Amino acid sequence: MADSKITPRAEDYSQWYLDVLREAELAENSPVRGSMVIRPHGYAIWEGIQRGLDRRFKETGHQNAYFPMFIPMSFIAKEAEHVEGFSPELAVVTQGGGKKLEEPLVVRPTSETIIGHTFSKWIQSYRDLPLLINQWANVVRWEMRTRPFLRTMEFLWQEGHTAHATEEEAMEETLQMLHAYEDMAVNDAAIPVIPGEKSENERFAGALKTFTIEAMMGNAWALQSGTSHYLGQNFSKAFDIQYLDENNKQQYVYTTSWGVSTRFVGAIIMAHGDDQGLRLPPKVAPIQAVVVPIWRKEKERKEVEPVAQKVYEQLRAAGIRVKLDDRDHLTPGFKYNDWEMRGVPLRIEVGPRDVKKNCVVIAQRHLPGKAGKVFDISIDGLVGHVNEFFDKVHKGLYDQALAFREENTHEGIEDYDTFKQMAEDKGGFLKVHWAGSNEDEEQVKQDLKFTVRCFPQDAQDGPKGKCFYTGKETNRVAIFARAY
Repeated sequence: MADSKITPRAEDYSQWYLDVLREAELAENSPVRGSMVIRPHGYAIWEGIQRGLDRRFKETGHQNAYFPMFIPMSFIAKEAEHVEGFSPELAVVTQGGGKKLEEPLVVRPTSETIIGHTFSKWIQSYRDLPLLINQWANVVRWEMRTRPFLRTMEFLWQEGHTAHATEEEAMEETLQMLHAYEDMAVNDAAIPVIPGEKSENERFAGALKTFTIEAMMGNAWALQSGTSHYLGQNFSKAFDIQYLDENNKQQYVYTTSWGVSTRFVGAIIMAHGDDQGLRLPPKVAPIQAVVVPIWRKEKERKEVEPVAQKVYEQLRAAGIRVKLDDRDHLTPGFKYNDWEMRGVPLRIEVGPRDVKKNCVVIAQRHLPGKAGKVFDISIDGLVGHVNEFFDKVHKGLYDQALAFREENTHEGIEDYDTFKQMAEDKGGFLKVHWAGSNEDEEQVKQDLKFTVRCFPQDAQDGPKGKCFYTGKETNRVAIFARAY
């Protein structure tokens, strides 16, 4: 591990990403093209994301359920935009048990249709609303260009599906879940994100409105990190989801859907990683702290190891995810590199001098070298000190990511030539006024591979400005960027 080669980010960012996945033992390719094996360290990061999201879902009244992964083809075809949007990505089963199926089955690309069918049976009266369901599942989309975590043929996710009596309630739910994702990104993953609405071109197939949280990665590209969709009555009419209102009249419900996937693991890797490997925020880190005993002579070993064990047990008893690295065939330097590669937020060093002082040394992963080391931390009350350091690591990672995004966000662009030059020379997020059509947006995408990532929620009520593409005055602000 210590002598492994990681390509510097500045040299080849894509290769750096793959090197980190390999060296930190996060994931590897499976025998099936476009699929991946998620290794324990990578899956544990996903579990950290799950914990934070699941808690938020349940706090807002949602319940977990599970729906089949095989969906009748006729279900997919019931919603016109939905089938058109997903047709190129569908995996279809036509034979089972050695016989041709009477109706082909689609391997779940998303569950609006099967859940819509089920909701039509569960919902009879206004008393059954709102219906707030989430499922943790896998989905399959036949992607042509894949990259582990970011875009794979099969991936893991949660998908929320809700039904409401009114449009207002459904829109409130759509935005509530968008901000639950934003809260998780900021407060669990230390990633600054921009919540906003997607353009019509980028909207989810079958939705009336799609909202997103967009994050900037370490190469200044965008990553769509979570989406929330207002579906109106499209699916309720397709699947006859009706309820009897208080006036004894049949009404169609309004539905929403929303999801975050294992793509968010990729977001954490790329938003925080450096040339040494991962840098993980404490709340999602599989191992939050590692205790490394340091000794040279057998006498020192006998003094140090019991204290290191005591430190480990003290932290473990407090619920901290801690590891004692007592591998005696490896040098401390090798261990440092190993745990830095894996992104462990804190390293706690215990040496002979520390034992005499009843202290430890704490190294913070987000600050390299001496800048991240703090000496003479008392073992008495260590749990409190460690929790304070977790807060510092989280804030440090967030502040660094935010500063990088601000440094790579460019405004004041009023003509297409300037936009092209900025896109080609600087990249990043181009925050502009936009009055273009869907066709105009598609042309920019073809010219430069820059797409509208979102219309930021906090930027739509500002003063008017000149659209760089059409020259028209508008107060609509868009963020364009290259994206994964």
